[in-house]
Amino acid sequence: MARGPLASRDPFTQLRREIERLFADVFEGRGFGPPPWWEQHRPAVNVWEDQDSVFVELEVPGVKSENLDLSVMGSELSIKVHYPEEKLEGATYHRRERPVGDFARVLRLPTEVDPAKVEASLENGVLTIKLAKAEAARPRKIAVATR
Repeated sequence: MARGPLASRDPFTQLRREIERLFADVFEGRGFGPPPWWEQHRPAVNVWEDQDSVFVELEVPGVKSENLDLSVMGSELSIKVHYPEEKLEGATYHRRERPVGDFARVLRLPTEVDPAKVEASLENGVLTIKLAKAEAARPRKIAVATR
């Protein structure tokens, strides 16, 4: 099997990747998913939690806060991003890889969160969302009585 930078140009390697993606999508219950060209434009996401909160980081370089729409319901976070198209007058593009248009993603969170206690900030192209866990989802220390 070819390895290295030329491997991705080999049509059989590309076909194998597409077949593997198709089977993964079907057998993992994800449907058919987005087309392969969109995968490279999906913003990278990190999700982690501590005892009290769930945190989500999303890379959105060049996006302003007014182009972001966030909502939470139960244990799902919906993120919508609008990438505005820059039109430079008199410019001839030779390569255009930055995404334009709308992107939407729903993340299933590891636990239910309190929608009234969600904070979001945008700094240096990174959207950080802090979601407080719902009271029922937080660990509770139980006192043991002695007799």
